[in-house]
Amino acid sequence: MLTGRRYLLAFTPEQEAFAELIGDACRMVWNTALEQRRTYRQRGAWINYVEQARQTAEAKKDFPWLAAAPSHTLQQTLRDLDKACKTHGTFKVRWRSRRKSPPTFRFPDPKHIAVEGLSKRWGRVKLPKLGWVRFRWSRTVGEFRNATVLKDGGRWYISFCVEDGLAEVSPNGKPAVGVDRGVAVAVATSGGWMRDRAFVTTGETARLKRLQRKLARQKRGSNGRAATKAKIGKLNARIRNRRTDFLSWTANTLTRDHGLVAVEDLKIRNMTAGAKGTVEAPGKNVRQKAGLSRAILNKGWGGLLAALEHKARYNGSRIVRVPAAYTSQRCSACGTVDAKSRESQAVFACTSCAYTGNADVNAAKNILAAGLAVTGRGDLAVGRSVKRQPPEAEAA
Repeated sequence: MLTGRRYLLAFTPEQEAFAELIGDACRMVWNTALEQRRTYRQRGAWINYVEQARQTAEAKKDFPWLAAAPSHTLQQTLRDLDKACKTHGTFKVRWRSRRKSPPTFRFPDPKHIAVEGLSKRWGRVKLPKLGWVRFRWSRTVGEFRNATVLKDGGRWYISFCVEDGLAEVSPNGKPAVGVDRGVAVAVATSGGWMRDRAFVTTGETARLKRLQRKLARQKRGSNGRAATKAKIGKLNARIRNRRTDFLSWTANTLTRDHGLVAVEDLKIRNMTAGAKGTVEAPGKNVRQKAGLSRAILNKGWGGLLAALEHKARYNGSRIVRVPAAYTSQRCSACGTVDAKSRESQAVFACTSCAYTGNADVNAAKNILAAGLAVTGRGDLAVGRSVKRQPPEAEAA
């Protein structure tokens, strides 16, 4: 199976400056090619990768900074844009901002790349026009298909797309589990297992606010502002790394111990969209909605699902998405749907029967029952169907 392996690069100052130039060239090629595609579409015409690659080669004669970048990275940028436009539509593909999009570029041909191990801790890779670059030898690279260089949190990394030699893993035959993603508690399962952690400390939160206030007062383009942005980026990268580690560990545990993992099919992008509204129709509870959106993004709901699907390939598990409607209002014991049963964020007390329990665990049990129904493996042995509708729907 194909997988990614990421290593920390140790650029020299000259190599780092040149890598920034390559990243800027790829970003400019992406934005220019996207604008060209949109202009063509507006007048009912088309332009494809072949024509844009030809025009990029001609543009190198007039722009030395473009000619300095490796040709393969520019061509790969155009291929990525072509794929994105075909998948999402030309007008839905986003521009690459210098401020929001960190430098990144890919070398698609492994024949142009050489990798050597220097010691237990260090290796080196030979990249076109960059030469030999040292990187942390945290594990063996193996046979790779391409290499991507990217900057994250002020540090440069190289990611190899590797064929790990593992075939598709057979089902592990272990019991199924339902998983509820929450705000107060990141993960709760139908078996009562709950996992959560804070990704940022109180001191880091205060420091981040101070740096943001300092950034707002500094002059744009100044060296001091650039240094402050670097500090903020480094701090945010540390927080992201903690979240990634938490999600990866949790996903590996769930898929290793269970043969089927049922999760809610949540539209996270819609859930975290802004509620500001317009001048004619202003939004309601805007600040509360913004706080909820931050909490959802902080817990990494989308990242957990991606990690589950990745780990399931190696652990012989299956991920099933089920509709999210009424999972938090339905009693997992009798099946009654009543919003009043959710007494608080943490407590569920059914208004129809005597069942009481943790609200997140109750929702996870409903998610599991729905997942078993979807896969044809039966209900959750509670003597009722998970497809039962709310009382008002049944009465109709």
